[in-house]
Amino acid sequence: MAAGIVAIGECMLELSGQSGHSWRMGFGGDTFNTLWTIRALSESDNIDYVSAFGDDPFSKDQIAFLQENDIGIAKSPIISGARPGLYAITLKGAERSFTYWRSDAAARQLASNPAALAKSLEQRTLVYFSGITLAILDAPSRRTLLQAIAAARTHGSHIAFDPNYRPRLWPDAATARAVIDEALKITDIALPTFSDEQELYGDASPEATAQRLEEIGVAEIVVKNGEGAALISHYEDMFSVPASHVAEPLDTTGAGDAFNGGYLSARLLGLPPREAARRAHHVAAAVVQIRGALAPFDILQLAFDL
Repeated sequence: MAAGIVAIGECMLELSGQSGHSWRMGFGGDTFNTLWTIRALSESDNIDYVSAFGDDPFSKDQIAFLQENDIGIAKSPIISGARPGLYAITLKGAERSFTYWRSDAAARQLASNPAALAKSLEQRTLVYFSGITLAILDAPSRRTLLQAIAAARTHGSHIAFDPNYRPRLWPDAATARAVIDEALKITDIALPTFSDEQELYGDASPEATAQRLEEIGVAEIVVKNGEGAALISHYEDMFSVPASHVAEPLDTTGAGDAFNGGYLSARLLGLPPREAARRAHHVAAAVVQIRGALAPFDILQLAFDL
């Protein structure tokens, strides 16, 4: 049986506002935030983040940060002269907006070495990626990535995918739909957000999202819906799991990513989907009570065990 867990995507520099004009620098990015949560909750000793990295001081700090937290980079390429992307979080109350600097980020070259990419995905229990992972790549690189993921699935890996639609990253909605639909065809666990699906596909309800993904062939679907209940479809058994209410959230950055990490961690432990979603809601609720995308491991663990 395959062993180990991998997420694929872009780990960026994160600037989060503090008091006055001060900013704190950390790291974040949708699939990385999910893998961080899995790292906190998983019993696996083989967890890697597959991307591409530069050779500048910030990239070296990224890799060192991953290593300090027992996250490897597998066979991810190190690109001479490249550097990481950057985003800043601006808060209005607990709701956030983002400003990005990522057009020349090293992660856009994560599929530049197909053999290394395939090697990074070998012998994995779980491979996780997102629509953002796909959106930052050019068309040939997307094909390379999807072929590598399909091959990993053929060899026994379970594939989890969050469509995570971000319009500004795609040339148009039609391209996004076509690429995301291709990704869903090789997906075992889909983790869409209803508002994204409504915007991209015109879905009238979470049930409509779940039914559309069922028709594509996805066996396990978790439709997130903000503070609303998550809708689960597991081999056509459909049910809702209420969210955990937080009266005064501090920062909603990374909540959906943390939910994904909590859900996948629970499923890796053999828990059924209903219990996995319950725990994932608790994990997401914990994350909105801290600033930035990455909660300390002990906070994530306490929330998961509630």
